[in-house]
Amino acid sequence: MIRAAIIVAGGSGSRMGAPLAKQFIPLGGVPILMHTLRAFHAFDASMQLILVLPEKDKEFWEDLCRQHQFRLPHQVVAGGQSRFQSVRNGLASVREERTLVAIHDGVRPFVAQEVIRQSFEEADRSGSAIPVVPLKDSLRKVEADGQSVFQDRQAFRLVQTPQTFQVARIKKAFLVAESAAFTDDATVYEHQGWQVNLISGDPNNIKITTPEDLRYAEFLIGSRIV
Repeated sequence: MIRAAIIVAGGSGSRMGAPLAKQFIPLGGVPILMHTLRAFHAFDASMQLILVLPEKDKEFWEDLCRQHQFRLPHQVVAGGQSRFQSVRNGLASVREERTLVAIHDGVRPFVAQEVIRQSFEEADRSGSAIPVVPLKDSLRKVEADGQSVFQDRQAFRLVQTPQTFQVARIKKAFLVAESAAFTDDATVYEHQGWQVNLISGDPNNIKITTPEDLRYAEFLIGSRIV
């Protein structure tokens, strides 16, 4: 397996209510995004790491790297107007010899090495690997008239990243026109008629988007759970 990882970090931080974009907020004294990049580098130091950032944030990121003496090898690519466009830009930078690519949210810094390993192994075997976790709470569907209907939570899963694919397939999938139906990379892949394959995710692989998420992330860092 010759691997690559695309780390997508285009958030604005509006839900965080912070002046900094969420991917740059310090966690344990280090910007969240640096933790995320380190997780993939720790798994495979030869992996091609592609960081997709808004063009306006590139200089700020370079300043942060100098400030924190962050020298981990990675390539910075300008993002697009949407996540779909940003991922497509990242895929264009994946080297031709790479056979597998993981696409990951920049604000999921606690991705476990085991999840990364399983994602690449399953994608190598079947074409795709999507980490999911079961729901803990009861689930209800709200209809257009405001009425709600019970849903069996056993039939649903929460989707995480990295979403990992064979490079040739996911590049082909992203040649289509963007659609509102594409909520993640798996739905773009699925649009080709290909089955997505699920693997076990990790409850600690949280996406940090709100102040509550950040407080839990600080707990995870402080307690050395991850």
